[in-house]
Amino acid sequence: MSLSTVVPAKQRVTNFAELRHRAQPLGPKRVAIVVADDDVALTAADGALQLGIAVPVLIGSERKIRAQAEALGLFGLMASAEFVSAEDAAAIATQMAREGRVDILLKGHLRTDELLRAVLDKDAGLRTGRLLSDVLLYEDTLAGGCRLVGITDGGLNVLPNLEQKKQIVQNAIEVMRSLGVERPKIALMSATEAVSESLPSSVDARDITAMGEAGQFGDADLFGPLALDCALLQSAAHAKGIVHPVAGHADCMVVPNIEAGNLLGKAVKYLGGSQCAHVVAGAKVPILIPSRVESVDDKVNSIALGVIFAAR
Repeated sequence: MSLSTVVPAKQRVTNFAELRHRAQPLGPKRVAIVVADDDVALTAADGALQLGIAVPVLIGSERKIRAQAEALGLFGLMASAEFVSAEDAAAIATQMAREGRVDILLKGHLRTDELLRAVLDKDAGLRTGRLLSDVLLYEDTLAGGCRLVGITDGGLNVLPNLEQKKQIVQNAIEVMRSLGVERPKIALMSATEAVSESLPSSVDARDITAMGEAGQFGDADLFGPLALDCALLQSAAHAKGIVHPVAGHADCMVVPNIEAGNLLGKAVKYLGGSQCAHVVAGAKVPILIPSRVESVDDKVNSIALGVIFAAR
């Protein structure tokens, strides 16, 4: 290949403004808002429409959705969106995704388990044979600059075993690569860097590190066990004598269980003040299950992430 035909590497996305910008030439994608009579979801759908990254498909009670949108003054959304009346919005949205009529699912005014029940249906769902896991992104500034760092899985898998953690790692690598991280650095988290049989997460981290060294995850660096400070701060890793490309430079942190992921995700948002975005990987289409208390900005970010991940 001549130098004139070399395709430049995709630049890494480092913040949410860049995330939205990266999504624009990849859209618009058809985004199904499942049970769409929700103020924040509708406002986020309107924001994604204005950015040119989404064509909203509003599923549920059309009467309720139109009344809500009108009360919010979202007349442009009402004019441009597709309305799909459905009593079982989750089942209809899943069917539309399976048939290629929508590209992304966004949770609206329903519980996560209600949406996932339809998604995981063995006969009519969106299974691929892979484990589903949620990857959350936040803007990390501990090292002085700003970069997007992932946390997984604080949304779906309660107490993943070693085989499930391997799939969570693979999903995380795919999400990070979609953001331009050519060789993702994956930190396998625990409470300490010492491996102890009394701390099962440290044993799993050691075993997955060995799998990574053997090339099971392809072009990625994996290392653990690591505690939070040594995953994100090079100074902490140096102080403890840990020398590894992942230590102090983690692109994504794989937590031991859902409690750790949920607490860490909420800490970076509410204590750290970061916006967030997250996507469920492993299904036939990206699935967005933001919390009901997440902001419009968070949900627009998640739509942008879904668009990028769908286009990978």
